[in-house]
Amino acid sequence: PPEGQASRWVLSLDYGTQNAFAAILWGKYGDVWYGLREYYYSGRDTGTQKTDEEYCEEIVRLAEGKRIQQVIVDPSAASFIAALRKRGFTVRKANNDVIDGIRRTAVMLKNGNVKIHRSCVDSIAEFGLYRWDDKATADTVIKENDHAMDDVRYFVNTVLRYKIGKTAYTPIFM
Repeated sequence: PPEGQASRWVLSLDYGTQNAFAAILWGKYGDVWYGLREYYYSGRDTGTQKTDEEYCEEIVRLAEGKRIQQVIVDPSAASFIAALRKRGFTVRKANNDVIDGIRRTAVMLKNGNVKIHRSCVDSIAEFGLYRWDDKATADTVIKENDHAMDDVRYFVNTVLRYKIGKTAYTPIFM
């Protein structure tokens, strides 16, 4: 979809200094939210950590003049939340519920309410790497290759938790 026609713009992100930092720019077209652009940086892979201010600059670039209604952020990223607010962003702490968030995300993807643009290569790669822990006694994901997945889950679990447009959330997993 052409970016200029989106009715709403939202950013979501999973904050990391040593672990990867993942962010997605979301645009709403009708009842569908598109992840249109991403920013992904791993301090562990590069051997260089970035500061909150450097990450803020990346978020400003990702937003690229769009009127961002809110930035959905990992609730544990207190210093980064403060830095974003200083920059004038409206910040909302993400609903961090893992299992229900994964279920909601699966439903929204399956129903076509959420789509990821092919340019979001790191997010798409993580979809293929995300795994359940077969050795765990309860539903648990393996905490690696999950930063973009956490980002997508934060978005769905916070912005789309109850409904999207006129389409009610209907669980498909019991």
